[in-house]
Amino acid sequence: MTTLESLQAKIQKLQAQADALAAKKSSAVIDKIRELMAEHGLTTADIDAHAGGNKRGPKPGGKAAAKAGSSVTKYRDPRTGATWSGHGRAPGWIANVKDRSKYLVEGNAVVSAPAAKKVSKAGNYVRGPQPALYADPKTGATWSGRGRAPAWIASAKDRSKFLIGGATAGDKKPVLKTAAVKKP
Repeated sequence: MTTLESLQAKIQKLQAQADALAAKKSSAVIDKIRELMAEHGLTTADIDAHAGGNKRGPKPGGKAAAKAGSSVTKYRDPRTGATWSGHGRAPGWIANVKDRSKYLVEGNAVVSAPAAKKVSKAGNYVRGPQPALYADPKTGATWSGRGRAPAWIASAKDRSKFLIGGATAGDKKPVLKTAAVKKP
C-alpha cells in the first residue's frame, strides 16, 4: 500500500522533471531569439522602443495622468448646482432634456448651428399601417402596396387599373380612401 510520503516523493520527482524540461525548452527558445536578434542587428532597447517599454505599471504622464484631469465639469443644474462631466450615465436632472446646451458651463460652451429639422425623403420606409393605394373593384378589398400582394392583384400585369382615385404608385397618400371589406 502506498503512503502519503511516497506519493509526495513521486510528485516532487515528477515536478523536478517538469521543471528540467521547461528550462531546456526555454533555453532553446532564448537561443533562437538571440540568433534572430543577431541576424537582424537588434538589441533589447530596440524591442523596448518598438513595444512601448514596460507595460506593467503606469508611466508618469501616461493614461492614468490623463484620466485624472478628464473629469472636467461640462453641465451644471441651475436649480441645485449639481454638475456632470458628460461621461457615463446622465443624472436625472438632464437625462430627458432634448437640448442640453442651456445646462453647459460657461467655459465649455460649444458653438453650433441650430439643429435643422429632419426632412423625410421620398422613399424612406415608414413603419406602421399605411394608407391604401390599390382597391379591388369587385370585392372592395384594399392594399397599401407594401408586403406580399394579395391574390386579386398579384397576377395583374398592369396594376394601375387598381389604383385608388387617380393615385400613382409613388404617392404616399391616396386621393380617396376606401374601407377594407373582409371576406366571410
